Amino acid sequence: MKVEVFPDADAVARAAAGLIAADARAAVAARGRFTFAVSGGHTPWKMLRLLAKEDVPWSGLHLFQVDERVAPPGDPDRNLTHLQQSFLGTVPLPAAQLHAMPVEAQDLTAAAAHYASSLTAVAGSPPVLDLVHLGLGPDGHTASLVPGDKSLEVTAADVTLAGPYQGRLRMTLTFPALDRARKVLWLVTGADKVEMLRRLEAGDRTIPAGRVRSERAVLLADVAAAGTAAP
Repeated sequence: MKVEVFPDADAVARAAAGLIAADARAAVAARGRFTFAVSGGHTPWKMLRLLAKEDVPWSGLHLFQVDERVAPPGDPDRNLTHLQQSFLGTVPLPAAQLHAMPVEAQDLTAAAAHYASSLTAVAGSPPVLDLVHLGLGPDGHTASLVPGDKSLEVTAADVTLAGPYQGRLRMTLTFPALDRARKVLWLVTGADKVEMLRRLEAGDRTIPAGRVRSERAVLLADVAAAGTAAP
């Protein structure tokens, strides 16, 4: 895992936006498309606002969700709500290339399978995403793969249901889907992440985040999360 430390969360977001834009240009040049899965969080929304100002081949970008809370359309708990507010409407991303998790479906198990099929249709069988953005929770969770949840043991599906966690059922990509990605981009900010960041860097598989493959990972952290002095 390659680790870079920045003075603050804004600098992390800027660096992440530049990295994503560069990867998008390279992927579209090489394969004709860029498949990118994004998680939620304050720093990622800053990252997306900055990405909107970068040189990105939007017509070749397919945007997926890493995870989503089961909630109504427009609910502030939904990652999609914040994604739309931060990003959509400001970039020429074709509507059909935003692949929102179908958490409004009555049959959520079937909806998870349908989302897995969407991944396959765009990213191959089995699907290989170009870039997956992940965050790190103070409890060591990533995506909606949380300590003790049954989703941690799912190996035969790329999308599954998880939770309830913090009052919501979730839909999430699984470890197999994350581990196939060409690159994993961790964004870790805030002083409440110091212990878990150290455990993640050490490859501690007793936390969910530590079970994600690290050899193709880049981790961008601010000094608060890294527990170091400003670079």
